[in-house]
Amino acid sequence: MFIQTESTPNPATLKFLPGQKVLETGTADFPNDAAAQASPLAHRIFGAGGVAGVFLGPDFVTVTKIEGEDWNHIKPGILGAIMEHFQSGQPAIEGAAGAVEHASGDAGEDEAIVSQIKELLDTRVRPAVAQDGGDITFHGFDRGIVYLHMQGACAGCPSSTMTLKMGIENLLRHYIPEVQEVRPVGV
Repeated sequence: MFIQTESTPNPATLKFLPGQKVLETGTADFPNDAAAQASPLAHRIFGAGGVAGVFLGPDFVTVTKIEGEDWNHIKPGILGAIMEHFQSGQPAIEGAAGAVEHASGDAGEDEAIVSQIKELLDTRVRPAVAQDGGDITFHGFDRGIVYLHMQGACAGCPSSTMTLKMGIENLLRHYIPEVQEVRPVGV
């Protein structure tokens, strides 16, 4: 098994490409080992040491290192953990634990706007940020402000503010006049 790695815009995060499916649908974010208990893959990666977070995508694994750690020291252990996992035959996630989708809830009178926002995120934004090893999901819409949750390589990325303001905000404002601003949220 050959696992490719790619750098991401976030220097604390690397994207690992195992060359096979990681998740059948959606994404999963594990900000710490305690959250990764339902994921044999993420739990193994945390066990390699020096890992601050693990994010699983359809065909990639994004790993964020602990500040001060050197990729040259921790990358071999992470590669070994990923390889060991895929050779074990275990699923990446047991059950539906950790699966990430857009927030739902009562959109009320803004239901049509929320539907448009989610559609643009799914068709234009999420595929682009997945190439960088991350994901952005809808969290809410209130009085012209769109709240988005950034995950994987996007969380904590130095260029994430620019991505939100210059990229996503401009895109949403262009297609949906009711959108005035985009803000990140932590969950």
